Amino acid sequence: MRFGSTLAAAAALVAACAAADVDPIVIKGSKFFYKTNGTEFFMRGIAYQEDYSSNGTISGGNTYHDPLADAKACARDVPLMTQLRTNTIRVYAVDPTANHDECMQILSDAGIYVIADLGEPQNSINRDSPQWNQQIYSRYTGVVDNLMKYSNTLGFFAGNEVTNMPNNTEASAFVKAAVRDVKAYIVQKQYRPIGVGYASNDDSQRSDLADYFNCGDAASSIDFWGYNIYSWCGTSSYRESHYQERTQEFSSYNVPVFFAEYGCNTEQPRKFDEVIALYGTEMTRVWSGGIVYMYYQEANDYGLVSVGSDDQATKLPDFTALSSQIARVTPSGVAMASYSPTNSPQPCPSKGRAWSANTTLPPSPNNAVCDCMVKSLNCTARSDINDDAITTNFGYLCDPSNGDYCSGILANGSTGVYGAYSMCNSKERLAWAFNAFFMDQTRNNPQNTNPCDFDGAGRRQTPESAGTCKSVVSQAGDSGTGSITSAPSPGSTSSGGGSASSSTGAASVLAVPAFDLGMLRMATYVTIAALIGAGLVLL
Repeated sequence: MRFGSTLAAAAALVAACAAADVDPIVIKGSKFFYKTNGTEFFMRGIAYQEDYSSNGTISGGNTYHDPLADAKACARDVPLMTQLRTNTIRVYAVDPTANHDECMQILSDAGIYVIADLGEPQNSINRDSPQWNQQIYSRYTGVVDNLMKYSNTLGFFAGNEVTNMPNNTEASAFVKAAVRDVKAYIVQKQYRPIGVGYASNDDSQRSDLADYFNCGDAASSIDFWGYNIYSWCGTSSYRESHYQERTQEFSSYNVPVFFAEYGCNTEQPRKFDEVIALYGTEMTRVWSGGIVYMYYQEANDYGLVSVGSDDQATKLPDFTALSSQIARVTPSGVAMASYSPTNSPQPCPSKGRAWSANTTLPPSPNNAVCDCMVKSLNCTARSDINDDAITTNFGYLCDPSNGDYCSGILANGSTGVYGAYSMCNSKERLAWAFNAFFMDQTRNNPQNTNPCDFDGAGRRQTPESAGTCKSVVSQAGDSGTGSITSAPSPGSTSSGGGSASSSTGAASVLAVPAFDLGMLRMATYVTIAALIGAGLVLL
C-alpha cells in the first residue's frame, strides 16, 4: 500500500489536534507519569532514524541524517506513526546546531514524545578506547540545549550498548561519568527536570550493568534504564522468551525500565506477539512499555515502512502486524498521587573477571582547567598539528619504556585512577606530554638542545600561571595526578598564550601505532589508546 503523504496531510493532522505543548513526562520512583493529570505513561515507541544501526554505526561514511531536522519526512511519517498509536520515538543522532522546530511541533501535535541519544558515531564514548573529555561533553550538552525547549522531549540516553563484552566493562565508568555531568548540566542550566539514562544490550553482563548504573550517589546514577532485547522470536511465550525472568530481575529496580529496542526478526514477517505480553498486567507493574526497532527498512530488514526513490512511504507486512497487535492493548497503571515507591538503588557489582568498571569515575570535563594547564607549560603543541603527528607522538611519549610523560593525562576506568587533565582534548593532552618530556630532557639530558621540537610539532612558550590558574596547576601537581577540588567554572578563562582549549582538537578517534609490549605494558597501552581515541522529578 502506497502512502503519499505530504505537508498538506500533516496540516490536516495538526488541524485535528490542539496546537499546544504536550504535558511533560515526569518520574516518580520506577514509573513515568504525565505531569499534570498524574496518569501513568507507557511508551508505545518506534526507533526513527535512517541509515543508522542501533550499535552506533552508519551506512555510507561518517555522516548521519538527522530525522528531527527533516520536516518533510516528519510530515510524511507522523500520520503513519499515529496509525500505530505511537506516543514515543527514539532518535540515535541529532545535530545540535540544526533547527528542529517544525518536526518537533508535528510530533507534539500528534502527542508523540522524543527520547534522544546524545552521541553520534564520531563523537561519543568508544567501548574500545573510552574517554570522557571536553569534546564529547560539548556534543552531549549541545544536544541537551537544542532539545530542552520542547515539552515533548522525554529524556536522553548517555550511551547505547557501550559495554557489550566482559573485556570492555571498564568503558561503563566513562558513560556513568557522562550521566553524572549531563545531569549536573541540566540542573545548572535550570532546565525543567528531565531524565538521563542508558540503553543496554541483552547479554551476560546485563545484571552487572543494571546494578552499576543504578548504584551509588543519585547524582551520578541513571534516571531510567533502557533494555535492547530481542529474545522473543516468532512464536514464543512470556516464559520461553525470558521476559518472565527479566521482569523478575527488574522488579526491585527503583527507576523506570522499558524496552529501548525490541522486535526480533529471525522469523518474517514479524508477528509482534510480544506486544500483548509487554503491555499486559504481568509486565506493566515493572516495565513502562517499549520501542519497536525500527521505522525505516534498511539492509538489516527491520523496517515497518519502505521509502522509495520517489520519497513515498510503503507499509510493509511488519507494519500491519504491529498495528493489529498494538490496537489490542490498553495498559492500566497507577495514579501518581496514590503511588508510593518502595524500591531502593541496587548494590554496586563486585569487581572480578566479568566486571572491571570502578565506582570511582573520571573527572568532569572543564575547558577552563585545560586552558590553565596549557598556559602553564613551557613547551606546547602547535595549533596546526595534524592527527598523524598526534598519533605518532602519543605512541612514543606514552610508551612506558620511554619514560613517564603521560601520568597526568591517562584515564583508567578499571583502577579508578585518572590524571587531572585526562578530560582535556587530544591536543591539550599532547601538550602536557610534550612539556613533561621537555622538562625531563632539560634537567637530565643537556645533549638534547631542542627538546621541544618533536619534528616541528612542538613550540616553546612563556608560561603563565596566576590567580585561579595558579591554584588549579598547584592542585594537579607537577605530575598532573593530583585532584583538582576547586576549579574555575567551565569557560571562565580566556584562551590565550599557548592554549588549545578553544579548538576542537584532533579527531576523537585516532589510531595508536603498535609497539612491542609485555603483558604489563599492554594494559597500559590499552589505556593510552583512550588518549587519542578512539534530575527528573523525584517525588
